[in-house]
Amino acid sequence: MDEKQRSILLDSSSRFPPPPGVKLSYGTAGFRADASILQSTVFRVGILAALRSLKTQSVIGLMITASHNKVSDNGVKIADPSGGVCGGGIAICKVGMRLVMKLSGLVGLVGNFRKLVMACSDEESSGGQVRVSLEFGGRRRTPRLVDDFVMKENIPLEGVQSAVILLGRDTRPSGESLLEAAKQGISSIVGAVAVDMGVLTTPQLHWMVRSRNKGMKATEMDYFNQLSSSFRCLIDLIPPGSAVNVMDKLIVDGANGVGGEKLQVLKKVLHGLDIQIRNSGKEGVLNEEVGADYVQKEKVVPRGFAPADAGMRCASLDGDADRLVYFSAIQNSNNRIRLVDGDKILSLFALFIKEQLSILNDNEGDRENNSYPATLGVVQTAYANGASTDYLKHLGLEVVFTPTGVKYLHEKAADYDVGIYFEANGHGTILLSEGSEQQKAALRLLAVSKLINQAVGDALSGLLLVEAILQHMGWSIHRWNELYHDLPSRQLKVTLENLWSLASFKYKGGWKIDRICGVIDKGQVKVKGFAFTNLGRAPCLLSILDLTKYPRGRCFVRPSGTEDVVRVYAEASTEEAADDLANSVAQVVDQFLGFGSS
Repeated sequence: MDEKQRSILLDSSSRFPPPPGVKLSYGTAGFRADASILQSTVFRVGILAALRSLKTQSVIGLMITASHNKVSDNGVKIADPSGGVCGGGIAICKVGMRLVMKLSGLVGLVGNFRKLVMACSDEESSGGQVRVSLEFGGRRRTPRLVDDFVMKENIPLEGVQSAVILLGRDTRPSGESLLEAAKQGISSIVGAVAVDMGVLTTPQLHWMVRSRNKGMKATEMDYFNQLSSSFRCLIDLIPPGSAVNVMDKLIVDGANGVGGEKLQVLKKVLHGLDIQIRNSGKEGVLNEEVGADYVQKEKVVPRGFAPADAGMRCASLDGDADRLVYFSAIQNSNNRIRLVDGDKILSLFALFIKEQLSILNDNEGDRENNSYPATLGVVQTAYANGASTDYLKHLGLEVVFTPTGVKYLHEKAADYDVGIYFEANGHGTILLSEGSEQQKAALRLLAVSKLINQAVGDALSGLLLVEAILQHMGWSIHRWNELYHDLPSRQLKVTLENLWSLASFKYKGGWKIDRICGVIDKGQVKVKGFAFTNLGRAPCLLSILDLTKYPRGRCFVRPSGTEDVVRVYAEASTEEAADDLANSVAQVVDQFLGFGSS
């Protein structure tokens, strides 16, 4: 590192001292916290984004958002050259958890800290979570530590090569100042250029990064035009005999966030779809009793909806428009809804694409003579309702499970010619492999690859594909919702003092978390797995709970990636059994962790 670079790093880092005692986690959601303590973190993530761009010689994205969190929170995450979420940190030399550990470590190094404590379980168990404890240290060590790191990773740091980082933010009031901190971090690396793309949905920024690295046009208007033209193509290809070619209006809850704003722009270039937008952000508070997360968790209508909307086809976006759920309000039911969640969106997409691939394979002659039949795979996590899995398997589809986290779903979906993943919370997308003749034929017919955002789950593109398929099928939202009936389920939270405490047990003795995620099904660990185990007494959930008394009982437990809680999801054949199972597991988890706060 030359003296110019050393001087810039010393000067810039001194302007962003970390707040005392802050402990942050970088998970699948990036860094998230109260916006007032994030400037120093965002600054350092800016440095890392610049190093990542130099290493890959590709455009990198940096997004300022906290998605469905409350408006006073904010966060930061990085988009990799493919447009996907950067795996738990800055992936400089390897993929997966090793990357996360190494580069979350770098957060401590460039942050002028004396001590870096990392506590994480293995990749499979932790879902990509890395815990980083940061304490103050001498700022003059920063250039040397950065220099050691870039030399080891062979990152050019002398201004010989350039780095380009696209920046975006959502509508949170804190976004502008945090974006400035990111710019300062990026500009502290010689040769790095920050390009402010303005207020965007998270999927828009990911799409722009992917498009730029493919040498394609990547402005916001290019995004809107691609979605609208692909949607129009799908509508034009609807069979003449379809029962419904013109549908009633769609009412969309914009969560008072950036999604509502961008949908207003998209409406202007759309034809063949009547959209009415509520909670567009002009009035109301971001994510306050609105948005996909609220609707999916509470199963009630969001603010801004009235009894007159009962039975109508409605959709809800989350705060940064990367989640989507549908619903219809039930008349005279105290605001209750019939939820059509990510599982049913996945099922609709899978059914439609299976139909098109069957047509293509039939057109190519006898299947036995077809050397390269297109492969279709559906990827879910343990949060997927068991009824959706049963339905998809009944269709003859290959259904596989991954650990919780978009990076795992995305990676597995890429193994297929057409891979579909959606989480129950409404986050998901479709991946189509490049080059197969079957895919090319499917793309000519469907235009799906242009409509769907293959970089990351995108509520706007997902919404248009849902609407196109519903018109193609001639289905109402009620017919769609009848594909299968969800098993009764219940989600609970066990509140912790902080998630750092959860991770630190691995090193401090006492309660050890051997496996942090998993599914308990009829007394068996179905998906590898979960057990809170006391180092001395060694009881665990499987020995305490009798799951045989819960017909079709299944329970999933994991620490949150965004809150200081452990989440408990349970389902069973009846509401009463699901509630009892969820409460029983939550009590045991609370007992094992010793906080007594559930």
